[in-house]
Amino acid sequence: MKYMYFFNKEERMYLNKGLIPESREMYIDQDLRGWNWQSPPLKPVYDFNLPVSEVASEFCPTFRDVYLKRVLNIEQEVNKYMVRGILLHKTMLDFITECKKTFYNQSVEKCNKTKLELTEGKMNSILDYQDMKIENREEIIEEIKLLWDFEMQRVIYRIQEILSRQPYIGIDALISQAIPVVVEQKLNGSFLGLSSHLSTDAVNFSETIILDIKFGQKRSFHRLNVTGYALTMEAIHSFPVNIGCLVYTSFKNGRIILDRDFFIIDDQLRQQFIENRDEKMRIIFEEDDPGVNENCQQFCSFRKDCV
Repeated sequence: MKYMYFFNKEERMYLNKGLIPESREMYIDQDLRGWNWQSPPLKPVYDFNLPVSEVASEFCPTFRDVYLKRVLNIEQEVNKYMVRGILLHKTMLDFITECKKTFYNQSVEKCNKTKLELTEGKMNSILDYQDMKIENREEIIEEIKLLWDFEMQRVIYRIQEILSRQPYIGIDALISQAIPVVVEQKLNGSFLGLSSHLSTDAVNFSETIILDIKFGQKRSFHRLNVTGYALTMEAIHSFPVNIGCLVYTSFKNGRIILDRDFFIIDDQLRQQFIENRDEKMRIIFEEDDPGVNENCQQFCSFRKDCV
């Protein structure tokens, strides 16, 4: 069974027999480990912070979006694609939080019979998040319902599976096995010149994997987003974070399709993230306009102020 943040049997086998052993054998330059934040190249040259998502993004190849936002103080336009992604992320956050809260407030015996309904109140709480303008409201409502039901069925299945093997398990152990992730984990990235209020999509501590869910099309730089959080985790906790996973989620004919991208957070990704950070900080500090991207994409949230 596939969950957004949880791995099936084949994926666990790939991790345990393939990617994790490979990552342990692969040499990672110690200068690129987050715990060496006090030394170059990780030590920030400039005395201000940026969000991980802003450092990692390469939607604009010239990085002019950073110049417009940080130097000219132009407000980013929240388009329909961004709204959709924000609301679906909010759905996942609310679902996992509500699941844990509900199960902790009842006995183990009742957990496998409990189905957390998406009530009208919960739906409105998601839709009203940040008072955003929703253009394709009915479509998003259907996707939220599908996402909620998809996750609920699989959590129930997982709980029943655990209870069938562990008849004397307690509620805390049951929940930690059935829902083994922390969502919106708060991280202080200031050691690396990043925001002091970072939030990861999810961290699976049983495998020490940073997970990031995406509801749009694949982008090569998405791995940099995970890399930034891995560096931050290393800086804070001083243990290696070698594996990342992007969960690409799409909707087709009333079904949810999952495509997971597992990868090692290697030297190349770490170096690219730091280079992005340094260049974007330089643009801001020097107020240096990098120029318009000749192939600006139609959905760029700065397009009307740029081209």
